[in-house]
Amino acid sequence: MNGRPVLVGLPYDASSSFLRGAAEAPGRIREALRSPAGNGWSEVTIDVASSPQGLEDLGDLDLTEPVQARARIERAVAGLADDDRRFIALGGDHSVTYPILRGLSRGRPDITVLQIDAHPDLYDEFEGDRYSHACPFARIMEEGLAARLVQVGIRAMSGPQVSQAARFGVEQIDMRAWVDGARPSVAGDVYVSIDLDGLDPAFAPGVSHPEPGGLTTRDVLGIIQNLNGRLLGADIVELNPARDVAGLTAGVAAKFVKELTGHFMADGL
Repeated sequence: MNGRPVLVGLPYDASSSFLRGAAEAPGRIREALRSPAGNGWSEVTIDVASSPQGLEDLGDLDLTEPVQARARIERAVAGLADDDRRFIALGGDHSVTYPILRGLSRGRPDITVLQIDAHPDLYDEFEGDRYSHACPFARIMEEGLAARLVQVGIRAMSGPQVSQAARFGVEQIDMRAWVDGARPSVAGDVYVSIDLDGLDPAFAPGVSHPEPGGLTTRDVLGIIQNLNGRLLGADIVELNPARDVAGLTAGVAAKFVKELTGHFMADGL
């Protein structure tokens, strides 16, 4: 791995259905990350904030022109991947994961994507949009940008998405299976995509599509801390600050940033 892990904001929500607001999320997550209410250490006692090997913030991409947004995300991630830089992207809606994987997968044919989400986001198109935040994993799998897709926390399937999951050989640990003890197992090159609505609304109320019956914050921290394989990058998406309560969900996202960064840094120690 080359250099410090980096943080990059993707303030984009033009592909959201139902509600906008996720474009405001990167700044709110940064505020929570830097809040004096906490500190810059991960739970495994790695200083992710002030260590010379700690997180470097590259700021936000300019995504004000929706037509150009996907191409700009892809180019930015491809540049990081070419330099072997590990990264955490702050969405934004979940549509950003598709151009991220387009940039990351160049020369990397065997990426496993671990998706934490209430929804599988596998629609071929949604409300006439093939690039909706309800569709990114259909685009990823049909273009062969991931060799394997493992979804955890699913509890809002639909008939069309059942067919799509079968078509693409998606491995799912839905909430019923999670409660029964199933856990993800990954290896090799891994990319993690965390949709905050994968958590139960009791833990992450500030999302546009809350779905009861989800994961706890501790569940997701356990997934991150026990992750095997070579973590290439991650995204944290779908925070809607307009629906957050006292910044709770932004705080959860910031916690995940610290633990992902600690994972990157531990790999390099």
